[in-house]
Amino acid sequence: MAELAIDRDFLPAYGRLQRRVQRAVDAAIRKFAEHTHAGLHLEKLTGARDPNIRTIRIDQFYRGVVLYLGEERYALLDVRPHDDAIAFAVSRRFSVNQVLGVLETRDQAGIEEFVRNEPREPRQAGIFARIKTADFVRLGVDEDLVPLLRLIATDQQLESLSGRLPEMQFDVLLGLATGMSVAEVWAEIADRTVSGVDTDDLLTAARRTPERIAFVSGPMELAAILAHPFDVWRTFLHPTQRDVAYRETYSGPALVTGSAGTGKTVTGLHRAVFLAERLPQGEKVLLTTFTRALAEALGKQLHRLATEPAVRARIDVVSIDKLAYEIVSRDTRRVAVAENDVLDQLWEAAANAGPTHVNRAGQVTTFSAAFLRHEWEQVILAQQLTSREAYRDAPRRGRGAGLRGAQRDQVWAAIDTAARELAKRRLRTHTQLADEAATLARRSPAPYRHVVVDEGQDLHPAQWRLLRALVAPGPNDMFLLADPYQRIYDSCVSLAQLGIEVRGRTRRLTINYRTTHEILDLSVRVLGGDAAIGLDGQEDSLRGYRSITRGGVPELAAHRSRDGECEALIERVGTWLEQGVEQHAIGVAARTGQLVRSISKILNDAHIPVADDKRGVDGVRVDTMHRMKGLEFQCLAVVGLDAGVLPAPNALTSAAEDAHAHRQDLQRERCLLFVALTRARDVLYLSHSGTPSQLLPVNR
Repeated sequence: MAELAIDRDFLPAYGRLQRRVQRAVDAAIRKFAEHTHAGLHLEKLTGARDPNIRTIRIDQFYRGVVLYLGEERYALLDVRPHDDAIAFAVSRRFSVNQVLGVLETRDQAGIEEFVRNEPREPRQAGIFARIKTADFVRLGVDEDLVPLLRLIATDQQLESLSGRLPEMQFDVLLGLATGMSVAEVWAEIADRTVSGVDTDDLLTAARRTPERIAFVSGPMELAAILAHPFDVWRTFLHPTQRDVAYRETYSGPALVTGSAGTGKTVTGLHRAVFLAERLPQGEKVLLTTFTRALAEALGKQLHRLATEPAVRARIDVVSIDKLAYEIVSRDTRRVAVAENDVLDQLWEAAANAGPTHVNRAGQVTTFSAAFLRHEWEQVILAQQLTSREAYRDAPRRGRGAGLRGAQRDQVWAAIDTAARELAKRRLRTHTQLADEAATLARRSPAPYRHVVVDEGQDLHPAQWRLLRALVAPGPNDMFLLADPYQRIYDSCVSLAQLGIEVRGRTRRLTINYRTTHEILDLSVRVLGGDAAIGLDGQEDSLRGYRSITRGGVPELAAHRSRDGECEALIERVGTWLEQGVEQHAIGVAARTGQLVRSISKILNDAHIPVADDKRGVDGVRVDTMHRMKGLEFQCLAVVGLDAGVLPAPNALTSAAEDAHAHRQDLQRERCLLFVALTRARDVLYLSHSGTPSQLLPVNR
């Protein structure tokens, strides 16, 4: 079934087609499989910019656009209404990148239009004036494009070429335009360069471009791809990701960083499969993450990526909390986990009976329940402190205002009272379970050969201690994925202090392949520009972080009432469904569980199915911003962005109690909104009722 390959962009286009058109496409593809494509009216086009472009008849109104690769191999690029298909086909030109050896496409008609409409001499110094022609060519930019690049004087002009220039070359130009040096851009692509490139061999180039072109092995594989086009799109790897995921050996723990949409999760999935394929029978890979919902999402994607049951059987996909619970349960007869409402009551009681202190406003007040709980989790449990004396001398990195010795004694007493009450009820938190599981795991041989960790920025030190105990140190032992800009919990971790040394084995992904430029621009402005500290203890940066796709501008809708906001949401989701967007490719995010429950009922009452994992119901995903983490959607609505809802009042330490902690809490809420917004791939819709949240960026 190698007669017809599938272009990545065809998959979401296929998903939007009416079912009758999809059936016609399926029939056309079967003819290729049966070697009867001559009956498809494979036609060359007069005036085409590329001699290898063809179209095929799908039905009376639709045509497919096909690229001839050589040796009777074709790639199906798109299916469009007849006139649109012809216009698309005659405007494109395909070539082989002279440095990377990959297949590239350019909108030649669009480039010609740009040249016609731009002045011959720039009115100001071009943004690429410092770049020599030889450096452009060295970075894989076609030399015949250099005169065009000399015309570009503004970022807006460069952005207008998005979708017209070859994707890889446009990414190089974006990097240079954001201030990266030629050497820095070269460092991003150096591992992908190919020697002896034959620029006339489209077929070899297509095989070097698996992130864009899928050569399917048979009808069953093709049917699986077309049955869930949006899911399959998410398993494609881009070149930088592929280099990271398929590296033969890392000499020890490796850390991959990168902000939202850079493909850390899919890179981790491919790494897990790559490692599992090489394991002898009886050895296993652990693929883990912070929450059960994320672990379930990883499991579903893994099922589509790892087609061989034997490979899947070598990979355990489980959340870190569930893993700790299972380890402790095997050793202890009864394990009961404290629910949040019980913990809230314990810490409120500890605060009410606890010590007082003078806040920054000069007022005498008690330490809050939130302060005591965070101090217990992020200082005492994080550092495994077991005595008042150890706590008195312990560093409190990231915990705001300092505490004098007498205050630490008082805080310890209050926390110790709550912890003893928890133990009296025979309850444990997930953090306590992780530490207990780590102790148990160290008593036996490590059960895993490799560990792959997604969303590592939110793991607690106790959880990292457990993971370290589950795999023996050595080559390819730990593959870690994290983004400090998506940290939505309190953990501040230095991996080196936990026996996980990643220096010299850290890779940074900078290209956002999921989110459009317009969505990314809005999302980054939410963060406010504050720096973040990574798991390696170094300050992280968004320098060079960019998107290479363009789309519509996110819409922000203001409403007078929540009822009006919900009515507009029903209409918006209904429109997406009518446009052929798959139900599970639509998401609705809100800050609170109460809003989620209300919106779910409203959509169900409007006969819009809402996903319910417990009952096995498929539909639109409606969930909190926290639970959206790690997921992505073709179309996303983020609603309830009101001043009284976001930032959540109960998530903020009072500025009077601790100004530093208040700023940290506010930044965490910004990160949470950033996470929510960057779940959108193509379309982002935002709404609020009443006064908008202060976290929404103003237009500028």
